[in-house]
Amino acid sequence: MTLPKPETCALCGRPLGRNWNVHHLVPKTFGGRVTVPMHRICHSKIHSVFTERELLQQYHTIEALLSHEAIADFVKWVKKKDPDFHAPTAKDKRKKK
Repeated sequence: MTLPKPETCALCGRPLGRNWNVHHLVPKTFGGRVTVPMHRICHSKIHSVFTERELLQQYHTIEALLSHEAIADFVKWVKKKDPDFHAPTAKDKRKKK
């Protein structure tokens, strides 16, 4: 059974284009099963800023993600882009390996 394509990105709220994927609110490595649709660039940004443990412990909701300054700034910037816009996402220097 094929599920219908969602209409908007859970992070930025823009319509989804051709290239989108899902983000596990709680990382799969920690047993997360709930997913939300996102543009590839939005998903990449989340994983460039946070470690899996940070996502588990503090940033496991859209509201929590949007409360982080780097994500809020990114969303403000990307909202002006076309739904199919994609660019490489640089790693955040604050993220620990």
